[in-house]
Amino acid sequence: MCAFYRDDSQQLCVDGLSLAEITATHGSPLYVYSGAGITEAFTQFQAAVAPVSGKVHFAMKANSALGVLALIGRLGGGMDIVSLGELARAQAARIDPASVVFSGVGKSDDDIRQALACGIGQINAESIPEVAAISAIAADMGVVAPVALRVNVDVNPGTHAKISTGQRDTKFGISTDQREASDLYRVLCDDPHIRPAGLAVHIGSQIRNLAPFEAAYSALLTLANELRNAEMPVPNLDLGGGIGVDYDMAGPTDFTAYGKLVERLFKDQGFTLGFEPGRAIIANNGVLVTKVIYVKQGDNKRFVIVDAAMNDLLRPTLYEAHHAIWPITAPQPSIGKADIVGPVCETGDYLGLDRDMPNLANGDALAVMSAGAYGAVMASSYNSRSPAAEVMVLDGKAHLLRGARPIAKMINDESIPDFTAAAKN
Repeated sequence: MCAFYRDDSQQLCVDGLSLAEITATHGSPLYVYSGAGITEAFTQFQAAVAPVSGKVHFAMKANSALGVLALIGRLGGGMDIVSLGELARAQAARIDPASVVFSGVGKSDDDIRQALACGIGQINAESIPEVAAISAIAADMGVVAPVALRVNVDVNPGTHAKISTGQRDTKFGISTDQREASDLYRVLCDDPHIRPAGLAVHIGSQIRNLAPFEAAYSALLTLANELRNAEMPVPNLDLGGGIGVDYDMAGPTDFTAYGKLVERLFKDQGFTLGFEPGRAIIANNGVLVTKVIYVKQGDNKRFVIVDAAMNDLLRPTLYEAHHAIWPITAPQPSIGKADIVGPVCETGDYLGLDRDMPNLANGDALAVMSAGAYGAVMASSYNSRSPAAEVMVLDGKAHLLRGARPIAKMINDESIPDFTAAAKN
């Protein structure tokens, strides 16, 4: 069942509450998440990969709201993080640091030190200098660092270029060609300050075809077995994330085929597996509600100007991403195409182009669907706009996770130099 649905009166609802009621209370623009939908998606993913031994780590970069993280933690999920800020959020959500995987190509010395200090479960290293830095910091701290090596298996995931990470011309991972990965893994095994945790791979995001996963996982398995045959310990294989969602229908994702693929390749192979879904858990369990400010009829098209903008949801501008856009009240017949645009002073500030839309007027509300992933986390204060607030519906109640940041607070966080004193000097 879709997390967002129309009731008998055709009002758009989530988990028993109408979006109109939620918006009336919390205003717009507003992110609204379905706690029941998140629970169902995460539980179904866990069930799909249950035949193999492993741990599911939610990719926090998709959505880092503390309420979302805490809910996933209650369901048994760990976290995949890429920054100290995300580590702090995981800790605030009471996620056990041992269930946290630290990914990313650019970890600073401070990142590594704080991760080791808190007892991080695994650091995914992606370069020779990073391995050297981890070793030196662990030696200085008197600890042994759990390090997995992220490898690049040169698989094109067939997705958007900006979210493809599996090819050799990207910044990610150590090449499996010419023994680079094998040689560096030997360095991990020989280093007294490092505990080799295994191998990791992640080829990209929004992948709707299982073939790239199979190619990448097969290459990973081949390398892992070669290392084991050379008497190097490879306890874990981190399979990353990347499962795509249906942005057209905004419905739940079926993980059955992915689970069967993983079971066929890895069952009884003797590896503990790690999984890092993000978008697949949260994207279709969140919407961005926005209200119409004006409708402007141009020479050859209609512009529906709304109170959400590219600073609230960047995906359409950054990735040319398509999000379905639905009226939250009973839908009326379309009167023609319209561009759904925001108030930001950019031509690229749009939520949807050339959409069939009914007659709309000031105050009418629209839901930008499938906005739970890479929505609020990528928001900014461009044009000095306060990013949209976030609400999660759970157990029949709308919980405010984060309010809109008042402009006064944004200004109070800044300072003006003492120009008089500067002039005297």
